Amino acid sequence: MNKIAVIIPVLNEVQYIGTLLQHLCNSTKHPESLEIIVVDGGSTDGTIALLNKMSSKVNLNSSESINIKVLNSKKGRAKQMNLGAQKAEGDILYFLHADSFPPLYFDDYILSEVKKEHLAGCFRMQFDSKHWWLRLASWFTQFSWRACRGGDQSQFITRPLFNEIGGYDEDYTIYEDNILINALYARKQFVVINKTIRTSARLYKKHGIWKLQYHFWTIYVKKWFGASADELYSYYKKHISK
Repeated sequence: MNKIAVIIPVLNEVQYIGTLLQHLCNSTKHPESLEIIVVDGGSTDGTIALLNKMSSKVNLNSSESINIKVLNSKKGRAKQMNLGAQKAEGDILYFLHADSFPPLYFDDYILSEVKKEHLAGCFRMQFDSKHWWLRLASWFTQFSWRACRGGDQSQFITRPLFNEIGGYDEDYTIYEDNILINALYARKQFVVINKTIRTSARLYKKHGIWKLQYHFWTIYVKKWFGASADELYSYYKKHISK
């Protein structure tokens, strides 16, 4: 059976990472075929201390256990995820945000798609919010349209295809997930698994739904008109990451 490497880039995620790791271990159907790699980009909030306090083996509800690896990386999700992929043993890579929680037996769904020669894809998404706009945005993620994709839905991809594309583009501090997704759609290699991954709406709660959505749309339009990686990051840093 193929082995899945779950790769989680983190930066100051002490609020979520412990809960996510336990969730992953309790949600797997094939623990013997799963490895989890947490790649830290320089956390200062206690994330590393928490990971070090946790056993290298996170206990499951059964007698099985899963190995948890912790790596240190330069800051930047693309750099962190590429390092995780480089160090992974698995031939299927599953990239996951620290505040996104996959469905029960997520690994079995991914393995099933790969066996059908669907070499990359994601789950449909549900925000942890009752706001009508976020519920509508979540509903649209069940469709295969390119405009409905984003990193919060997670990303599985086989290692050969990931290497063929060249991994995540490390020139991009943000938007790196969209660059990879564009390459997958160009190759007609993308499937949406009709099971829900639940993700946090914390950025929307912090900035306001319409304000943040405006900034996301602006970034998308800027990229459409040819903005560079540095220009996109400058805009993000000024309006969102402040």
